[in-house]
Amino acid sequence: MTEEKITTKKKLKQVQTEKSDVAMSFLEHLEQLRWHLVRIFIAVFVLGIVAFIFKEFIFDEILLGPREDDFVTNVFFCKMGKILGIDSMCINTGMFELININMAGQFSTHIKVSLVAGFVVAFPYIFWEFWTFISPALYNTERKHTTNAVFWSSFLFIFGVAFGYFVIAPLTIQFFGGYLVSDVVGNQINLVSYVSMMSSVLISGGVVFELPILIYFLSKAGIVTPDFLKKYRKHSIIIILTISAIITPPDIFSQILVGLPLMFLYEVGIFLSKRVVKQKKIEADKLLTEVKS
Repeated sequence: MTEEKITTKKKLKQVQTEKSDVAMSFLEHLEQLRWHLVRIFIAVFVLGIVAFIFKEFIFDEILLGPREDDFVTNVFFCKMGKILGIDSMCINTGMFELININMAGQFSTHIKVSLVAGFVVAFPYIFWEFWTFISPALYNTERKHTTNAVFWSSFLFIFGVAFGYFVIAPLTIQFFGGYLVSDVVGNQINLVSYVSMMSSVLISGGVVFELPILIYFLSKAGIVTPDFLKKYRKHSIIIILTISAIITPPDIFSQILVGLPLMFLYEVGIFLSKRVVKQKKIEADKLLTEVKS
């Protein structure tokens, strides 16, 4: 009988929530989604135009920066190498040559880089647009406890992009740019290949650092629990190391350097999952008290 009362209470709450919002048909939802996507496209396009205009800064200072020996990460590793007596830690000291082999290669690369830059900068707004689309479907209590989702997802994405830029990118450039099968064969890297590598590293870094947010929403949906995450912690380490191997050069140092932050984020995800389960229990107890009263 108690379970029936709880179910009835939840249904009444859902009905009240639905009445407070404007009832929309499936086509109206699609129309609303379309306008969210249009605004996202406009934001990326406008910021892409800004990036297109500041070509010298985007390419010379940002995109090509990690291959320079005076880049902050390269300088740091070189100083550490001198302290430890390991000369090989001075990375990206012999710059390889970048070439373009397509007639419209530099122009098309310029457009691609501008759009990627527009997407990265616009990511907080993109997530906010999607959030405003799905938030009306949530209960008031769910909205209350997830209002910081936009901030934290944006923060983790930007932090992941920064990690990819300052850590993964210089190591990747050092490994592949300096790798030789023979001293007879030098490296002349195609600009398109270099840009694709950099874009992949930055976007991948931003995406994988969203791990705590993913765990949080999976916990809210009841798909994962803290006990489940703890039980498969060893399996997660293997998956994390595999992901690290995919997005980093094939050397142990780079994989560990990327794997450690991801393992830390996994533990943060477990902590968030515990909070979600605890909050669900509090709300269930509160609802049960209201029904009894």
